[in-house]
Amino acid sequence: MKQREFVFLLVLTASAILLLIYTKGYNSNHWYKTLTVCLTAKNVTTQSTPEVHRCSLKYLSPENTEEGRRLLDSITWPETPPLPKPFSLHLTTSASKSIFTIVPRRGGWRVGDKLTVTIQVNDYYGNPKKGGGDFLIARLQSRKLGAGVVGQVQDHLNGTFTALFPLLWKGTADVEVMLVHSSESITVLKRLTEEQTDKITYGSDFKSRGVKETTSCNVCLDPHKAPLCKYTDLKTGEQWYCYKPKKLGCDTRINHFKGENNRRVNKEEEALFQRGINLKVPLKALGNYTIIILPKTGESNETSPGPSGYYFNNQWRPIGGPAVRQFNNAAVTTACLKGKQLHIFGDSTARQYYFHITKAVPNLKTFDKHSPPQCGPFMAVDYINDIVVKFRCHGPPISSYPFPVSEMHYVANELDRVTGGPNTVIVVGMWAHFYTLPMEVYYQRLMNIRKAVQRLLDRAPGTKVIIRTANMKDQNLFVCLLSSDWYSLQWDKVLRAVFKDTGVFLLDAWEMVQAHYLPHNLHPPPNIIKLMIDGVLSHICPGMGD
Repeated sequence: MKQREFVFLLVLTASAILLLIYTKGYNSNHWYKTLTVCLTAKNVTTQSTPEVHRCSLKYLSPENTEEGRRLLDSITWPETPPLPKPFSLHLTTSASKSIFTIVPRRGGWRVGDKLTVTIQVNDYYGNPKKGGGDFLIARLQSRKLGAGVVGQVQDHLNGTFTALFPLLWKGTADVEVMLVHSSESITVLKRLTEEQTDKITYGSDFKSRGVKETTSCNVCLDPHKAPLCKYTDLKTGEQWYCYKPKKLGCDTRINHFKGENNRRVNKEEEALFQRGINLKVPLKALGNYTIIILPKTGESNETSPGPSGYYFNNQWRPIGGPAVRQFNNAAVTTACLKGKQLHIFGDSTARQYYFHITKAVPNLKTFDKHSPPQCGPFMAVDYINDIVVKFRCHGPPISSYPFPVSEMHYVANELDRVTGGPNTVIVVGMWAHFYTLPMEVYYQRLMNIRKAVQRLLDRAPGTKVIIRTANMKDQNLFVCLLSSDWYSLQWDKVLRAVFKDTGVFLLDAWEMVQAHYLPHNLHPPPNIIKLMIDGVLSHICPGMGD
């Protein structure tokens, strides 16, 4: 191609880009997503890339918009760096090259003091990182004493962090610091959150008079692809849509199910999520990582915010709250629940509570309602002791096998159907299925539940309401791109903020899982579930226990 032709095409391409940018209604921030210009000395080519569908729905109701925006702004993650260009994994955060150091204390450490640990994050060359945004967790543990507590990690936004630990027991303790995600990994996760509301697709079957069709469903669909069936809940305003079948009506929808998993990352981005390299990897200590905690000698003046509880003798001990008693005896557990109705709503992490209790109370008889094994509803009754235990999953999104839309009930609506009173207990655990949707959707759902809880407590003040938080889980590339622990942390922050000062009991599954020596799991192992149930029963029946 001659130089004059090359210049002409270059000017023409630049003019087209400027025209797109300044055309009314066009989003100039995303012009590069619809047109890639490749210029060489020999030719000029254009390459089209798929346009990312961005939802235009307003997820927040008008009355929740101001509070919601303020809350979401308050938990904004620090800025994270763009990926190196050209990409080099060696310029990203390296767990093997990053270190932590215990800050010495004159006279040693005593119960009631604070332990300070400094953390330096480096790249693979050992060079200090210049910014913040890495996801680190820390804990102090003594396997010998069955003790553990979570550290409070502060990001100084310059490659350094500080972890603070309250010293709560006498004896030895080991410091552990873990890189969950590099700041560059967070950059990728942020992009997926902003661009991809369909990390998992959902679907529904429609059936009538021998005709069956299947279409895609979600909280947001592209209306230009096909007409939509609107399934917005009339009471809560929760939104859900399906593409309309070609032959059947919207009223012929029979079920809901999880579809395919979509992951829009390249090989370079995948390299940021390698187990044992830059995903949930312990950092090395510079010097000793074990301290000896001496007995307390006086009152502590430490008043900074800290953890909600800690482990000692393999039992959970809340800080600043009522003691948690053990319920190891079936007769004592039965006595606590006698005459009570226990309603459990949420996801599979809440469903664990239902199955634990049905095993712990010997006279509870489960009723086979031919319900889907993942979503229920389930019910168990002890006629002799007048105990009723129920479980029902929350409304969409639900990542499960097909289950009837007739059983898709929103938790807020279910709470409005509960009479309540001193013998009624509500447990809500709802977080694990919202990783596919914008945070505003989760916040809106929690706000509807909060309002329903307030209505319930207004009409029946003696009702016990327990909210279970999120928890960390096992991670690999596939899990991270769909439901990373970084996503879980954001949900956990939102949940705590929404239910703060509402009079509900917050069951801190996040810290109970993180402070325990067992590996993280979406469904915590039975002994941790047992400790959580001890917390629930101690709240229901203070003073009881073995």
